[in-house]
Amino acid sequence: MTTTRRGLSLLLVAGLGLVAASCGSGDANKPAANADGPVTITVGCEPPKSNPKEREAWEADVATFHTAHPNITVQGKDAFPCINPDTFQAKLAGGTQEDLFYVYYTDVQKIIQKKQAADISQYVGSVKEVNDLRKDVMSTFKDGDKTYGLPRNNYNMGLVYNRKLFTQAGLDPANPPKTWTEVQDAAKKIAALGPGYVGFGEYSAGNTGGWHFAAELYARGGSMVSDDGKTAAFNSDEGKAVLENLKKMRWDDNSMGSKQLLQWADLMRMMGGGKLGMMIGAPDVVQSVNNDFKGKFEDYGVTAVPESDGKSSLSGGDGYMFNPKASPEKIKAGLLWLEFHELTPGKGQFDYARAKSQGRPVGLPIPDLYGTSAPGTQITALRKQYATVPVDNFTPYVDAQGNITNKLEPPKAQELYAVLDVAMSAVLTRKDADINKLLSDAESKANKILAKNT
Repeated sequence: MTTTRRGLSLLLVAGLGLVAASCGSGDANKPAANADGPVTITVGCEPPKSNPKEREAWEADVATFHTAHPNITVQGKDAFPCINPDTFQAKLAGGTQEDLFYVYYTDVQKIIQKKQAADISQYVGSVKEVNDLRKDVMSTFKDGDKTYGLPRNNYNMGLVYNRKLFTQAGLDPANPPKTWTEVQDAAKKIAALGPGYVGFGEYSAGNTGGWHFAAELYARGGSMVSDDGKTAAFNSDEGKAVLENLKKMRWDDNSMGSKQLLQWADLMRMMGGGKLGMMIGAPDVVQSVNNDFKGKFEDYGVTAVPESDGKSSLSGGDGYMFNPKASPEKIKAGLLWLEFHELTPGKGQFDYARAKSQGRPVGLPIPDLYGTSAPGTQITALRKQYATVPVDNFTPYVDAQGNITNKLEPPKAQELYAVLDVAMSAVLTRKDADINKLLSDAESKANKILAKNT
């Protein structure tokens, strides 16, 4: 899920695995998948009519695809949001999901283990870009050498900052902080601009505090849970460092402001208001600040989460899997559609010329499906060619990606985030908060949560 979706449902946060599994032996040597047809496929996550520009683009793409593949009929199924948590599991259990159903990364492995998606291994090699996809992204949809889906979106967290305030505070917006010490120094200078200015803002309510705790923990090299997912692992030196850093900025530096217990919309409203210097967030935060909170694209930049170089970043994304009842013909046809609409530079979601003509923002460095492989380089060039936002403002974020590993959200993420909200809120509202006790209490609660149904 992208960051902007968090306002709709905290259940929509998605993550990506740390271990980059192989793309599977022999995928590229599989015979090409061709729809012998005629065949009709149903595809989830068609943009709703309430989003007319994206709906128009989708319908145009369906027509273009049908011209190239007259034996294939694509029937889009629209819903907003694309996944309704109240019905998604029931549809999976009953096998009533679309032929190509939309899924968040965090659900993929559970779906595979429950055999609620088709094994597409023998067909996926027909997608010419499959071996260029980031290995850590593809690993999300794999179980051993078997493949069960393809990605549509991938991103990881970063540090969003107000370039305008950096300049006013005597900081270099082209050289944003790389360490938390540098964040502390920058935050103090921004807070010193005057009343109401906040150097660094942080969440601590509505599960968002625990979410950002995980992001900052991963960037320091820590883990939320053990490798087997059965016990908590955040009561560690890295976990303590997260809380100690925030406590210092809040109480010693006075650079975080006195208003706390903030959640999703609060920080973006502050960023749009022009008095917040920095916050943790993915690049699409800038789009939300521009579209929904009266900010301006040119005022903001994004870099990597501090200290994540050579470590990990909390990541998210989504993609498509196939109904286990889907026939081979439907799978072949579906792969042709996904290749065209989700994975081809200059087509479908990457048709930046069309997006620009529609007045949609172009230039955000997401989705990142290919890294620096040939399709990724081509997509980057197209984004720059048709950019409507200042691409250079995202250069620090883009340049850092080559040395950062995407890492999956923990199991039972929302429950763990709720537990860690308590620790986050405590250090930001109580000067005498005992970090060791807070993490110990959170660990005990988290272990009980992880012990259920494992």
